[in-house]
Amino acid sequence: MARILVISPSGEVYDHDNVRWYRHADLQSHIEHYHNIGDAFVFDSSLKLLNFEKLDELPIDRVDPAMIDRLNAEYDYVFLRGSNYVHAQMNWAQAPEVLRRLKIPVIAFGIGAQAPVSGKLQLSEDTKTVLKLISDSTASLGVRGTYSAEVLNDLGIKNVRIIGCPTAFRNNDPNLAIRLPPLEQVKTAGVTLRREVSKTYAQDIKRYLTFHRSLVKAMADRFEVTLMSQGEVEEKKLALGTIDQQAQAMTALRANEWANSWYLDEQVERLYQTRMFYSDVVAEYERLVRGLDLVLGYRLHGNLMALANGTPSIYFTYDSRTVEFADTFKIPSIDVFAGQDFKLEEHWDQARFDRFNAAYGQVYRAMSAFLSENKVDHKMVKPAAAAQQVPAPERKVA
Repeated sequence: MARILVISPSGEVYDHDNVRWYRHADLQSHIEHYHNIGDAFVFDSSLKLLNFEKLDELPIDRVDPAMIDRLNAEYDYVFLRGSNYVHAQMNWAQAPEVLRRLKIPVIAFGIGAQAPVSGKLQLSEDTKTVLKLISDSTASLGVRGTYSAEVLNDLGIKNVRIIGCPTAFRNNDPNLAIRLPPLEQVKTAGVTLRREVSKTYAQDIKRYLTFHRSLVKAMADRFEVTLMSQGEVEEKKLALGTIDQQAQAMTALRANEWANSWYLDEQVERLYQTRMFYSDVVAEYERLVRGLDLVLGYRLHGNLMALANGTPSIYFTYDSRTVEFADTFKIPSIDVFAGQDFKLEEHWDQARFDRFNAAYGQVYRAMSAFLSENKVDHKMVKPAAAAQQVPAPERKVA
């Protein structure tokens, strides 16, 4: 089995292929620190698809020629954990120089581009250099969807494969399918929260938060609800903090202009204090979604974790990332900014989920073919034919 490296690991590994946040047992050491545990979902899921005997991190914050020579001799490849790397603010530290010295392949494992709310996506020379170095080192470069493929095509990078995200395939089931029970049988629901947002992601903050609030309240009125946070400090304190920290969290939320104006009300505050979930351990999220009848909301990877475990999920799309995921996997979704009300009955339609079921199988095969094409030892079913190269796109996505 392979000896492998990872760029941007997002958590510590235990029991070979399980991920949790660093010093997870010492919550107080990082309870004031915001980290998106969804990134750990991707890391954990990536490891579950790979056959390997040894894993280490490739540092990109320094250039150490002797270390890089040793890594070239001792490791088979390095993978870049799938995430939102292709955007205007991305800081690659010393990655361009590190990758220039690296002789082993660099596998881009489902990376993505983030479109700005307005205007053309502007990328730094470092980002362009890193992407081209990765492309040149491998047979193909894996991206999450069409928009990301178009961005790379415009940079002259043609060996792109659309492979979605490892989180969808974490249980390595090529035949996964969502089958809806009658809606009246649904008793429990998880709402994936993303209260903190910026104008970079959401074109209308008021609409984003008021729609978010309406979803939380509607699900709580109808089901036994769990609010699923993925790392915001206040939500984390409410789920796991001391009594004093919980009080601090509510004070901070009430003092937040956006939250106080458009998100909080008496019912939401009560739900925040009694129904909040957070964990620094990926496996605990998986156990949670397996026990729920429905998961829906604003978190890209929280929703995808549910689908990967056979739990129906509906996406609330508000930026190019969420739209791209919903499009790649044909996940039932609603555009937060389309001006429509959300009615669960309209989305609780087996035909909608059958489109996901079909797309899931196609993207699973594309992911498997991508890994095989790049000579990565993996656990996925290996198709007889590799996925086709993404053609030069004719349309542009705003």
